[in-house]
Amino acid sequence: MTQTLTITRMGHQGDGIADTPNGAVFVPGALPGEVVSAVIENGRVESFEILEASADRRPIFSEAYAECGVAPLQHWADAPYLEWKHDVVVHTLSREGLETEVEATVATPRATRRRIALHARRGPNGRVLLGFKARRSWRLVELRDCPVSDPALVAAFPALARVADAFLVHPKSAPTLHATLTDTGIDVDVTGVEKRSGGPDADQLAKAIAAAAEGGFARLSLDGDTLVMERQPRIRFGRASVPVPAGGFLQASPAAELAMVERAVAAVKGSKKVADLFCGAGTFTFPLAEVASVMAADSAASSITALKAGLSTAQGLKGIEAQARDLFRRPLSPYDLKGCDAIVMDPPRAGALEQTQQLPGTKAHTIVGVSCNPQTFARDARVLVDAGFTLEKVTPIDQFIWSNHIELVGVFRR
Repeated sequence: MTQTLTITRMGHQGDGIADTPNGAVFVPGALPGEVVSAVIENGRVESFEILEASADRRPIFSEAYAECGVAPLQHWADAPYLEWKHDVVVHTLSREGLETEVEATVATPRATRRRIALHARRGPNGRVLLGFKARRSWRLVELRDCPVSDPALVAAFPALARVADAFLVHPKSAPTLHATLTDTGIDVDVTGVEKRSGGPDADQLAKAIAAAAEGGFARLSLDGDTLVMERQPRIRFGRASVPVPAGGFLQASPAAELAMVERAVAAVKGSKKVADLFCGAGTFTFPLAEVASVMAADSAASSITALKAGLSTAQGLKGIEAQARDLFRRPLSPYDLKGCDAIVMDPPRAGALEQTQQLPGTKAHTIVGVSCNPQTFARDARVLVDAGFTLEKVTPIDQFIWSNHIELVGVFRR
């Protein structure tokens, strides 16, 4: 069935929405104000033609990105796109009955992303293809360029393909190469390699190691186990140079990370002791330690080991204690957090409900919540507000540009 639709608004997932007598129709790729002729099958828009384009529509930056859907909003002008992310945060908070100042969305520059995960497959002619899966498909869309990634990562695509070639022997192997640009070079961790038949043999591993050396990579690992390391991958957090754990987590963009860190540090200034929960390898820990002593905790033992290794590289800090602890199963209690007058939390997408429920019983006057999921942030924020905290302000940060993902920093006071 073909319908003429007028797009009235943008949904939280980045789809244009047409309000019709029969309900809302979601049109991926359409923009507010556009009139489209849409082919609808089983309630889903399969394709559409633009009859009246929005003045905010612009040429796309990458055909491959459009095909695989990882940057579904690259055709939208910057100003309305960033305002939409701001409004998504406002609306998400309002559904939990939360009202506060929501600052303008902080933009992230293009070509600055320092990590990328590339799927590898062998093409019909035997050539190794690197890229992303097509929208609603297992088909691989080859990526020859990447407008959001650092040019150093893009330049490494041919060398990454040679590494992948060594792991594309077993027909069931579907390697994914996680490439991270660090201060000492590119760190590559390979996952998704078939292991039921014993995994890669010695010749395959030797071929991969040789390809990594040829590409000048700092390290090559398989599921977090180091195969070869020419140079220790390191990253700077504040004054510290921290060894990056194999397969470890880093924020995707240094610019977005800086925006989050600056707001967290500014919020806790004047505190004597800060708890940094879900601290990773020290993204916030080391900058926080410039203004207060820090107690850091994270469930990943490798991250805590890396954080401790970075201590010897930093001078003039207030003092850091770090421990490995599962904050979901064993959240820190008010007793554990005794003496902390400020708390910073940067949990995974699931949020930190169990840990958040412990915080009202502490003496902390400031809590900073860093989140990559506005929905779980709002859920956890409701707990704090109900316990007497005021949500002072929230700052959306566009770390994953042209996507529907939103990072944010929220500051609570009491």
